[in-house]
Amino acid sequence: MLDVLYFAWVRERIGIPREQVETQAATVAELVEELKAREERYAAAFADPSALRVALDQELRDFDAPLAGVREVAFFPPMTGG
Repeated sequence: MLDVLYFAWVRERIGIPREQVETQAATVAELVEELKAREERYAAAFADPSALRVALDQELRDFDAPLAGVREVAFFPPMTGG
């Protein structure tokens, strides 16, 4: 079971800030595909993965990162500085 957190416009599109997900996904990319297949709001939120960043247990990772041993996955838009 994974805790999946959504931030900023990702949360707005999906409509919830967090949920627990039962998954067989081996990588972040596979998890995204599972979520997109759930319903339209997930498909909309994950339509362009290049517009997203992901953190596994609060460490920035790539979408090809393995999920083995991970407890928390967070999706958010890129941070902008100024």
